[in-house]
Amino acid sequence: MTTTLDPTSAPPAKAELADIQNRPDLREIRIDKVGVKNIEYPIVVKDRAKGTQSTIGTVDMYVDLPAEFKGTHMSRFLEVLNAHEGPIGVEELPEILDTMRTRLNAETAHFKVTFPYFIEKHAPVTGARGMMPYVCGFDACAGTHNNFVVLVEVPVTTLCPCSKEISARGAHNQRGIVKLKVRFEGMLWIEELIDWIEESASCDLYPVLKRQDEKFVTEKAYDNPRFVEDLSREVVVRLRRDPRIRWFAVEVENFESIHAHNAYAYIEQKVNGENGAPASGGGGCR
Repeated sequence: MTTTLDPTSAPPAKAELADIQNRPDLREIRIDKVGVKNIEYPIVVKDRAKGTQSTIGTVDMYVDLPAEFKGTHMSRFLEVLNAHEGPIGVEELPEILDTMRTRLNAETAHFKVTFPYFIEKHAPVTGARGMMPYVCGFDACAGTHNNFVVLVEVPVTTLCPCSKEISARGAHNQRGIVKLKVRFEGMLWIEELIDWIEESASCDLYPVLKRQDEKFVTEKAYDNPRFVEDLSREVVVRLRRDPRIRWFAVEVENFESIHAHNAYAYIEQKVNGENGAPASGGGGCR
């Protein structure tokens, strides 16, 4: 027997889909952060030289989850983010955080974005131009904790003071990375943080170097030897001088050229009257 379906007839009623996330959880364990990571999304960042810079951000979004709920609604994070037409910037973060808290019934919302940031840089002697990339970011939260932290990662050159002191010829040097997080008041450019770090190193890096430039940077590094201890302290000296800075964390790692290990230093401090809670691991955004 063959059954013919009438295309004009209404489809059969669907059973309501179960909402597992809203079911109760009996383990009585609160989750501090739950959400989504590694979302690629267009963003706009303030650029000191050009006004703004468009780039691609890697976004992490989290909320807290009370002990009585089994799970959060992951799709709602993406809905909140994509509700903004076009690229997002720092100005949109308070609204995004508030909407996350509302849509997900959360006390605290967290939003972190990292992105490549490009600065045109000129070689020190020839002036050869190139685009220098830096990893930068923002880490914000709102609710039981309210916070905004800027992140920068700056590659540098360091030259070993001990190697210079004990060697008859030359000294070993290497590339290092300085990771800086700051909480501040007022306006603070990403470029200012990068400048402070590069000024603290044996020498900064350049996207394009000719022979005259290589001679210059080699000799500059030799004249400014730095252990990781020196580099981290030099960055702190510059941060303490600026009254806008309220909290910072400086992390330095040297990729040693003659050792089978890396050298490392870390300094975290509250300054200029900061009275907030300890900010380890993200400026108070836990």
